[in-house]
Amino acid sequence: MDLNQKLLEVCRLFRIDYQYLGYETIQMGNVNRTYKVNFLLPEGNPKSFLVQNVNTYAFRNPVGLMENIDKVTEHIRQKKPGQLALHFHHTEDRKTYVADGANFWRMTNYVPSVTYNTASDLAVVRNAGMAFGEFQMDLADFDIGELTETIPGFHNTRQRYQKLLDSIREDRAGRASQVREEIDYLLSVQDLACRLTDMQMAGELPLRVTHNDTKINNVLFHPETKEAMIVIDLDTVMPGLMGHDFGDAIRFAANYVEEDCPEYDKVGVNLDVFRAFAEGFLSKTALTMTEAEAGTLALSCFVLTAELATRFLADYLDGDLYFKINSPDHNLVRTRCQIALARDMLRKMDQMDQIVRDCMEAAK
Repeated sequence: MDLNQKLLEVCRLFRIDYQYLGYETIQMGNVNRTYKVNFLLPEGNPKSFLVQNVNTYAFRNPVGLMENIDKVTEHIRQKKPGQLALHFHHTEDRKTYVADGANFWRMTNYVPSVTYNTASDLAVVRNAGMAFGEFQMDLADFDIGELTETIPGFHNTRQRYQKLLDSIREDRAGRASQVREEIDYLLSVQDLACRLTDMQMAGELPLRVTHNDTKINNVLFHPETKEAMIVIDLDTVMPGLMGHDFGDAIRFAANYVEEDCPEYDKVGVNLDVFRAFAEGFLSKTALTMTEAEAGTLALSCFVLTAELATRFLADYLDGDLYFKINSPDHNLVRTRCQIALARDMLRKMDQMDQIVRDCMEAAK
């Protein structure tokens, strides 16, 4: 069955009975396959949906994942009646997914919007910070016990480092000898990179409902006003730390270059972008944040950057099984870019911490 037929079949199972017009492939994310599927309504107007084929290698419990998403999105929709909110379609038997052997499908309405992969407009960055901060606050009263940990240890940096050590030892793709410098650096900063995990395990940081993938392109923006409309890509919504969301957002947005840029001398933290995101995020979260959480926000940026470097490098050593790649050394380029960013974050740690403190004071 070709992709046209498969997408139409999936849409029919989600009870979409309009005239099928075709599909477009959407280049978003490193893990799932996404398609904009177009239909014609009876009155002659076009209507589109987003259909995703979930990567079940990355997400070993896709049913639990969709149960999380359904609970979280419905919680937010009930808090904001009449407002735009993410909503997943249901099959006739009320499932938010279609599983057909090797494939696991889901569907949402298509929201006309724009996304940004770069952060040149500080208003956009500030609005993204507000969106992710508001997302956490919308779920502040959600019972964490209802959530499935769909990727156990997702931001357990100790476990991520252990996975890297396992990948080095197994060396399945025969690449370990080529990346000794990268291995040595990541192991040299292991204890600092694991500090948030250690603090959480010691009860020093509270668990919250967190997004866990706060790249700026996971926010949909209004095409004209640039206001944040909705937070998307909830695959990794799980119990986590506030710093996980803050740090990952900075890692992605405040880098002068994209996360797979091979020009490593251009990599670094743009402190103007850092400040803009912090202003937006803390405007929503400052009043509920603990002193320990505030004290780890700057460090969290380094932590999430080093952690992702271990993931990219482990995947490279395993033979590129998790992240989508565009070239044989794509994951290695990503690793080196993250290491360069981590180095710059350590150089600017005091400045980042002061910005956080300034924004906290302004928000209060």
